Amino acid sequence: MRLPSIQVLPTEVVHLMAAGEVINSLAAAVRELAENAIDAQATRITISISPTQRRVRVADNGTGMNLSDLQQAATAHSTSKIHTLADLQQITSLGFRGEALHSLARLASLEICSREVGSSEGWGVTYNPQGEAIETEAAAIAPGTVVTVSNLFGNWAARREGLPSISQQLKAVQATIQEIALCHPRVTWLVRQEEKDWFSISPSGSAHQILPQILPPVHLSDLREVRGDGEMGRWGDKGDKGSNSQLLNSTLNTQHSTLYLLLGLPDRCHRRRADWVKVAVNGRMVRSPELEQTMLSALKRTLPRDRFPICFLHLQVDSEQIDWNRHPAKTEIYLQNLSSWQERIVSAIDRGLQLNPDSVSETMQVQRVGKLLKAAENKGDYKVNRAISPVTNTSDLGLMELKAIAQIHHTYIVAEHSSGLWLVEQHIAHERVLYEQLLDAWQLIPLEPPIILDRLSAVQVEQLDRIGLEIEPFGEQLWVVRTLPAMLQERQDCADALIELSLGGSLQAAQVAVACRSAIRNGTPLTLPEMQTLLGQWQRTRHPRTCPHGRPIYLSLEESALARFFRRHWVIGKSHGI
Repeated sequence: MRLPSIQVLPTEVVHLMAAGEVINSLAAAVRELAENAIDAQATRITISISPTQRRVRVADNGTGMNLSDLQQAATAHSTSKIHTLADLQQITSLGFRGEALHSLARLASLEICSREVGSSEGWGVTYNPQGEAIETEAAAIAPGTVVTVSNLFGNWAARREGLPSISQQLKAVQATIQEIALCHPRVTWLVRQEEKDWFSISPSGSAHQILPQILPPVHLSDLREVRGDGEMGRWGDKGDKGSNSQLLNSTLNTQHSTLYLLLGLPDRCHRRRADWVKVAVNGRMVRSPELEQTMLSALKRTLPRDRFPICFLHLQVDSEQIDWNRHPAKTEIYLQNLSSWQERIVSAIDRGLQLNPDSVSETMQVQRVGKLLKAAENKGDYKVNRAISPVTNTSDLGLMELKAIAQIHHTYIVAEHSSGLWLVEQHIAHERVLYEQLLDAWQLIPLEPPIILDRLSAVQVEQLDRIGLEIEPFGEQLWVVRTLPAMLQERQDCADALIELSLGGSLQAAQVAVACRSAIRNGTPLTLPEMQTLLGQWQRTRHPRTCPHGRPIYLSLEESALARFFRRHWVIGKSHGI
């Protein structure tokens, strides 16, 4: 499909667009040229950079340009992507202002070679600083476009001197390409630095296969995809056939909107910094503090302290619901119905953290592995009863059918399921259950008789008051507490619990402390019905993978992995050298 021809924008359209510098770094030049290639429907992009010579070359296999478009391409405000004021309100391309190539012509030596798809002729054009074509010649080139930018900022000494170090420039270039690749996973990227191969990114159907190429410690099994279709109001994960989809109430006008969430499972991967909480809209990475904070808040009590999630959100939004014209770099946007989007994001995260057959790796329907424990039952400290009644069916909820079969060291519940077994630490599983109950219903009840606390600091008294407890002076260095969280009412250590709550933190931190103190302790014997009840309650929590402190709750031992470890598929004769 041939793109529209390049035209100079009308003055009234130019005046409505956000003004500013488009090219302020090597990475910005790479970004603009790569986005132009994607707009030209390229599926293979090769980028060669030389920071020492301030040179960038971007070659693509896109639709290409004819000679007329080439001669017009670097003129100020010339673009094929919008032509009228109405087009400015319905932008669907990555570029639209017509400033990038003109800015490059002013800041560097610019040359473009291109051959239009279906044409037998290729052309090369060199431009002067005003963006005018000053030299044109025939060029032998495959269909597509090659843009060469040389001596970037050559005539701008102040800009050259203000550039960061080469290593910082390279890091910025790499990050720019990786972000674009996440948004456009079907593109092949080949990147060279100083005429040597630097890195490449192979194409895929979604960002799920792209992210592990960018973050090598992250594996495919560490990530979960969640997709939302605004038109149907349906949700599902990768491989979901619709059986687990659920309708979401929404006030959005989202006839053409979709949500894609790539979530790093918090029990498997997280980061030291919040550098991989990213938002993209309509194929472009953007800065959206509101949406980023929504993701951070939704995952806060699933991660260890001072750790941050891996979370990539990509929204496809109807053009009428978004305004790109907020910042020259198009990295900041105005998004309508922001609060509704935030609700959908939280629901998507909850969906992504659930435990069900689609979210557990290697969930093949194979023979149960109860026999694996049989040989050890008489020697280990197990509580086993094979006569236990079958577990209540949870398939209607899309959950794993877990069956409690043993307790190890009065600490770990052994749960059997269709493709292996899990070891579930009972204390933190119960802690997750109680914490979410407290989130849903933080109830304070009167204390009869009240509890007297002594030697509290002013900060401790303020903290107890902040979380809603009724506290008042009762004498010198004495305070009386007349209410406490309902979950603590049956405990014998209420005074100690109140001291713990007084040590600071938000209401949410207080709820975590109450849940932790109220959960069953490791070392507590449980009957099989008690274990089964706990497993069912834990599975139904919103974030069952980790406790509120970020510790993983279960260890998965898949039958297929056990079979590989014990080499059950060896051919006996060959394995013995026969």
